[in-house]
Amino acid sequence: MYVEIGALVNKDFGPKVLETISELDGVKGISVETGRSGDLFDEKQFGEFGEASIITIFAETSKKDHIFDEVYSVCNLHSERQGLVFMSPEVVKTSLK
Repeated sequence: MYVEIGALVNKDFGPKVLETISELDGVKGISVETGRSGDLFDEKQFGEFGEASIITIFAETSKKDHIFDEVYSVCNLHSERQGLVFMSPEVVKTSLK
C-alpha cells in the first residue's frame, strides 16, 4: 500500500526536496511544481503573493513516517510561515511500479 505526502512550501525548498527525498528507500514517485500562494508565506515576491513549490510524493506505507519527517526537516517547517506538509490515508496500488 501507498500514501501520498504533499507539501506546499516556499519555492526554494522544491529543488532541495527533489534532491534529498527522491533517493530515499520507500519513495515510489515524486513531483515538484511551482505556483503562487497568498496566505502561506511572509515573503511575497509578487505583491500579495509568494512563490511556492507544490510537492507530491508517493511513498510505501511502511516508510511513510520517515519520509514525512524528512520532508518536514528539509523544508524547515519548524520555522514560522514556511508552508505545510500533509499525508493522505493509504491508497490502493494502481500503476505505481
